[in-house]
Amino acid sequence: MNRLGLRTRVTAAFAVGAALLAATMALFSYDLTRRSLLEERERTAVRAAFFDAAVVRSGLNTDAPDIAAVLGSLDTGSTRRPLLQRDGQWYARSAEIGGSIIPDDLRRTVASGTPAVQRVRSDGQPVLLVGVPLSSTVSYYEITSLREVEQTFQLVALTLTAVAIMVAGSGAALGWYATRHSLRPLTAVADAAERIAAGDLETRLDTATDPDLARFSTSFNHMVEQLARHLERNRRFAADVSHELRSPLQTLAAAASVLQRRREHHDERTAMAAGLVADEISRFQRLVDDLIQLARTEQPANRERVDVADLSREVCRNQGLPERLVHASPSAGTAWRVDRRRVVQILHNLVENAVRYGGGPVAIRLSCGANGTGVIEVDDAGPGVRVQDREVVFDRFVRGRAAHARAGTDGTGLGLALVAEHAAAHGGRAVVTDRPGGGARFQVLLPGCVG
Repeated sequence: MNRLGLRTRVTAAFAVGAALLAATMALFSYDLTRRSLLEERERTAVRAAFFDAAVVRSGLNTDAPDIAAVLGSLDTGSTRRPLLQRDGQWYARSAEIGGSIIPDDLRRTVASGTPAVQRVRSDGQPVLLVGVPLSSTVSYYEITSLREVEQTFQLVALTLTAVAIMVAGSGAALGWYATRHSLRPLTAVADAAERIAAGDLETRLDTATDPDLARFSTSFNHMVEQLARHLERNRRFAADVSHELRSPLQTLAAAASVLQRRREHHDERTAMAAGLVADEISRFQRLVDDLIQLARTEQPANRERVDVADLSREVCRNQGLPERLVHASPSAGTAWRVDRRRVVQILHNLVENAVRYGGGPVAIRLSCGANGTGVIEVDDAGPGVRVQDREVVFDRFVRGRAAHARAGTDGTGLGLALVAEHAAAHGGRAVVTDRPGGGARFQVLLPGCVG
């Protein structure tokens, strides 16, 4: 299971933190608002109920009171409804209101002479009951609707929920912006590392960009300098050793050439030994030349406008192959911005590899992709390359199954490694696949095709 990226985790943390904070504040605000509104409505209802109870008490202090008229004279508006209990009989302005709405505990409390307030639900609607004792046998109740208050609560809850969602979204946006700004130096480091990996060892970080990262930038630049010096020492060592080997090898080659020319004057065993020595010296010379080329691959590519199609035909002529093997598509154009020396080496090594191990080249194709990447393809008629060997075949001193199958091969195991190194110096890569119809197809992708 893949872990979430740092930016995603930080953004999620900001969003969750903002959501929790907003939810907490929303719940607190809702509870505070709810209690305030209910208490205010309850105080208002109690004051109104006591006022109306005083009016009813005055109306009942007559010899023959008209209870219906007394209740009808109350100004209760549309939200309050009066209800009177006298000697166990209930009186109301509307026949729809009966004593059943009054809970027994509230009724007993008021009958004992204590005013009381209680919230209940009637027909699914919230109401507030206020009971006021008028005498030992008379109790006055006022039923106040809380529907508007409940609707206000719903509106407040909806508003606070929307605010919480917006705050969470704002927290996520803030986290994304903060991580993007905070990770910008790391992006610069990643870009610098990619350029260094591509061979640009002159890349450095600007130590003045962020004072907090000055030490990191300085340490990174020091590491790159040490790496560059180390690679330069290795390159010089390989180049120096290879150059130093050239002189004795030339001497040995000259001596072996003399032995080869006079082999008819030697016995059979001596002549065979002289031939083996000459072959090994020749192979050793090619190995030294390849090592010198490898030492040069550490240097950046020197790009210029090059007609790769002409280079391909020239390589074919030098290898004694027909120029008709070269097929340049119209998209390939006439010139690519590449390193001429490196492209010549790529073409030479791929063609030589096809001749030595692939039964000879079948075609050399040149094309240019829509993204400006030039493609060099060399097809051969050999047994192909096994899937498990397609990665390691470009490693140094590795030869494939076809090479090992040939007795007496004189390959150095560095040809395809040089191809991969030259492609990497251009910011490209080398791959091998199957050729339709059999054989191998070596592809080299080189950014810089101008069409």
